[in-house]
Amino acid sequence: METIWHLRRIMAEHGLFKTTDLLPLLERYGVHLSREQVFRLVTRTPERANLTVIAAVCAGLGCTPSDLIEVRIVEEKAVATEQTRTSLGDLRPVPARIHRPPQTPPNP
Repeated sequence: METIWHLRRIMAEHGLFKTTDLLPLLERYGVHLSREQVFRLVTRTPERANLTVIAAVCAGLGCTPSDLIEVRIVEEKAVATEQTRTSLGDLRPVPARIHRPPQTPPNP
């Protein structure tokens, strides 16, 4: 699955181009975030979503969660097993050969 976060586009549609423009909208609905947190919220796709924050964003921008978040199903490509198989001979290391040094006769 692929998640696409549309907050920046929705903000631009409302004439909000700076991440700090979102701060007063969120505070109006009781959500107090730092400037850094708002920057990350706007510029990155969140890995976890706080429903209170999403509700405040939607109320402030007049949108719905489905306007903010788009989920796409990405199909995995099937890999043919025949293409990935190689002969074991290619994977095996060359066996080491150990040779004893020639025996020299003891000195009398």
